[in-house]
Amino acid sequence: MSGLVASVEEPSVEDLVRATDTFRVTQLLVIVSAICLNMLDGFDVTAMAFSAHQIGMDLQLSPNSLGIVFSVALAGMMLGAICVAPLSDLYGRRTLILACSAVVGATTILTAFSSSIWELIILRAITGIGVGGVLASLCAMAAEYSPEKYRSLAVVCVTAGYPLGATAGGFIAATLIPAYGWQSVFLAGGSLTVLLVGILYFTLPESLKFLLTRRPSNTLVRVNAILRRLKVDTLSALPEADESQLPVDASVKSLLTPEMRKQTLCLWAAFFFCFICLYFLMSWIPKLVVDAGFSEALSIYASVAFNGGGVLGILLLGWMSARFSLSRLIGTALVAATIFMFVFATTSGIKHLIVYLLLIGLLLQSGFTGLYAVAAKIYPTEVRATGVGWAIGLGRFGAVVGPYVGGILIQWNVSMEANFIIFSLPLLISGLLAFKLAVR
Repeated sequence: MSGLVASVEEPSVEDLVRATDTFRVTQLLVIVSAICLNMLDGFDVTAMAFSAHQIGMDLQLSPNSLGIVFSVALAGMMLGAICVAPLSDLYGRRTLILACSAVVGATTILTAFSSSIWELIILRAITGIGVGGVLASLCAMAAEYSPEKYRSLAVVCVTAGYPLGATAGGFIAATLIPAYGWQSVFLAGGSLTVLLVGILYFTLPESLKFLLTRRPSNTLVRVNAILRRLKVDTLSALPEADESQLPVDASVKSLLTPEMRKQTLCLWAAFFFCFICLYFLMSWIPKLVVDAGFSEALSIYASVAFNGGGVLGILLLGWMSARFSLSRLIGTALVAATIFMFVFATTSGIKHLIVYLLLIGLLLQSGFTGLYAVAAKIYPTEVRATGVGWAIGLGRFGAVVGPYVGGILIQWNVSMEANFIIFSLPLLISGLLAFKLAVR
């Protein structure tokens, strides 16, 4: 059969990419690139947590001031997810991924040269905007370029890249900070990000779905170039545009109809309270451990345990979600994480710091990731993008609140154990709400 097929017989873009059950080189390139970029995002964002104690001493910043720096980065992520991520529908996922990642790398490098809280606030806010803008496109590209039977696994692996990068960043920070100072962590993370962006500029393909939906100039040439890389039959002409693939203008009112109101409000609240606890821990674990009298090296390894547990938990959730009710899995994980936080704080758990943080990270981050899957499942196709966007966007207010309140409590000399009890309460609420999200 000829490499050209008639336009009336054109398969869908999903059929073209998922024509076989095995990965081709270009497909693997997209998946691995998305994982690596998300890992570097995790490294770049959590670099502040690893360096907070040293930065506070060098720049004479109070815990309250550091809490503001943490919160503006997370506010930037919220802004990026709401305002920047949708631009991929206009300019292409490849373009947005490269642009946002370049911004993240550049501002992370510049953070190493910060000499005041205002410089930190501005640079970390811009870093957050870049990270928030890129995540949705990374997951979408991974799903689009994966064979059908590996699609969910690919998205889970990309999602796990963030805590995996935070985990690797902890080991790197533990090595670099004693020898070269806190600045070296930002220089390393930012430089690696910029280097990867330079490589991907020449290797990362554009989204086929974007090309066939938006039809930019030279669409047929660009699509066929990608299909050749995938070793798939090329097109003689563009297929007719599928209007069902165009974005639907769905407002937030469509999420609050009588049929969906209860589920929507439960989902928003579950995200909000889970974000509060998760980002408090991601931001403040190293500082809390140092203030509790442990070494700075152990404080970084404590954060590594929390994020490493998150990687294991996310992968475990991906396996278990095919066998058990998703909402029950999430609720059980979050309530169990609450129990471990409370037990850690009220017993001699401090003696087993690493083990407890590993378990808390495993349960909390698996439950948190599961909420993303729930958000995609509870809404019908025509309002799904709007539903997921609003759930994550409103939930990220919690990511801003958690680190800021944590900074105030630490400045008031509230102990690590008391902080764990306080922040276990929003996590418990999130877990109980998750049980009400009836999703299999």
